[in-house]
Amino acid sequence: MEPPILADAGNRGKDARADDVPAAFRAALEALAGVRARPEIVLEQIPAPQRLAPFAHAIGASVSERDGDEDVEIASARFIVLHDPEGHETWNGTTRCVGYLSAETDEELVDDTMFSEVAWSWLTDALAESGAAHATVGGTVTRTASTRFGELAGPEHTVDVEMRASWTAGDTALDKHLTAWLQVLANAAGLPPPGVRLLGPGGESR
Repeated sequence: MEPPILADAGNRGKDARADDVPAAFRAALEALAGVRARPEIVLEQIPAPQRLAPFAHAIGASVSERDGDEDVEIASARFIVLHDPEGHETWNGTTRCVGYLSAETDEELVDDTMFSEVAWSWLTDALAESGAAHATVGGTVTRTASTRFGELAGPEHTVDVEMRASWTAGDTALDKHLTAWLQVLANAAGLPPPGVRLLGPGGESR
């Protein structure tokens, strides 16, 4: 589902009427509504946090792969926009973008000490390549390894990567910021470049 142009402008901490929505926030949401994700990524509008800023909006994203007769989610993400017309001292601006993602990854990467740096570069490179004006970027990259025991269903060993990040938008062109975050999600999910199909062992597309 593509993010709609918000008649309600997402969640507003002050329960403002539509006429009370700041022009900058409305322009930012209209820019978001124009984003079209690649086919492997499904977008949907999700509830936004209520107490972090006077105005907020959130978008969920997920990537699935076919496993027999079922689609199994392998990565998910959230993109949250926080807006305070009066500005925020720690943001150094009025609009803060917050991203969170979780994805299954290669088990061998758990022991790769450079993986966190590489994963963080996905974000910094994507912001730069998309032309997203931004400042005050920060976040964390976490790798976790899990082993299942007993009757718990699923693969015996799994490895996940989680990224939490936030940055201040320099303008209302938030389509560029969401596009950058979706590129990070695609990298975390191991998707090939757009338009490229991987071939399975028998030469079939997958």
